[in-house]
Amino acid sequence: MNFWTHLLHLAGSGAVAYITAANIRDSKTRPNVLAGFQLAESGSVPFLEALSQRAANEGDEWLAERLARHAQDERRHGQIFAQALKRLNKQVIDFKSLPKTDTDERRRSPFFEAYFEGYSPEQLSPQTIDWMVFFASTYILELDASKEFARMARALPDDDASVFLQKGLLSIASDETGHAAYLHEAMQRRVSYAEAEEAIAHWRTRKVNALLAMVGNLFQRSGKFPSMVQDGVSPEMAALAEEPAAPELASV
Repeated sequence: MNFWTHLLHLAGSGAVAYITAANIRDSKTRPNVLAGFQLAESGSVPFLEALSQRAANEGDEWLAERLARHAQDERRHGQIFAQALKRLNKQVIDFKSLPKTDTDERRRSPFFEAYFEGYSPEQLSPQTIDWMVFFASTYILELDASKEFARMARALPDDDASVFLQKGLLSIASDETGHAAYLHEAMQRRVSYAEAEEAIAHWRTRKVNALLAMVGNLFQRSGKFPSMVQDGVSPEMAALAEEPAAPELASV
């Protein structure tokens, strides 16, 4: 990463960190942030499970096991956010009840559109995605997420109501660190160290561009995210939230 990219990385990350911390600290905007993370974490599970099956079919049991464990972690993360929302008597919005144009707008991600610019949906499917594209792009996301979740935990107010979420975020941050570690090892099992670092630098630059796109979109919205939550907890979401999220959170 060159000096200019490094500066943009610091600027973009700082802006996103400020906005996210402010939104999760504010009790009015916190549910929306939690819902967005629940959708992202739970939504990645089928993709990772399919990748795990593909790795197994290709004879790479080491990778298959780690992808399966990754999928289990992401499912648990989704449960942590679902439980945090339930404690606020909130749940993720029912997208089926919205007009298609409204649903598309809420699901649209300027960040991922920019991050994977130039790649078609077919190229990013679990059946066909280039392994190095998956390893390097996801490594960057997991590495940064580990720091972002820890930062959000520190941004929460120091009160009893925030204890569960603080511990949950720190648990997730620890998992993300582990994910980044196995992804880095996976790269070095396939290519040289220099080639792995080159791929990482490439996706770091893409991440910087994607962050700038997201920050621009957020400023257009005055720092507000599209609504992802609704009041109440459906029986289905209550059942999800009741599943054990992590042993260390069971007594919180």
